[in-house]
Amino acid sequence: MTLAKPAFPAPDHDHGRCTADALAHAEEVCEQRAQKFTPIRRQVLAALLSSHRPLGAYEVIDELAKSMPRPAPITVYRALDFLMANGLVHRIESRNAYLACAAHDHDATSAVAFLICERCGLVGEIPSASFAQDLSSAARASGFAPKLSVVEITGTCAHCQKTS
Repeated sequence: MTLAKPAFPAPDHDHGRCTADALAHAEEVCEQRAQKFTPIRRQVLAALLSSHRPLGAYEVIDELAKSMPRPAPITVYRALDFLMANGLVHRIESRNAYLACAAHDHDATSAVAFLICERCGLVGEIPSASFAQDLSSAARASGFAPKLSVVEITGTCAHCQKTS
């Protein structure tokens, strides 16, 4: 299987362009769904886009506090809930953290696989539809009705492998 887009950004990628593209995509998604992309939702997403590492809610608050009055945790959690519901942010369960969505071609209920680098902390996102179908079929065969499938795989990214 060849990925159309690399799971991890190159260390020298244009992060400004990466962030601008993701924010433009979020605006488009919200417009198509008649959802409001409020300033706080934009700021929370921008904070998550500040790196390709997952951030906890309080790390998001700390990032926002650098450029605005410190928001209340409930405000950030509500923005995160909205962004997750619209497929713009994912929750990395094992890290109790959030990550801006790198793939723009799935909905909020699609199966997602995360590659989590144990060295640098970056998280890559890869398609997992066929794998998820197998899991879903096995679950249904057991009488279980699956809802959402997220797979987290830890290891070492290609960049860290090259630098060791």
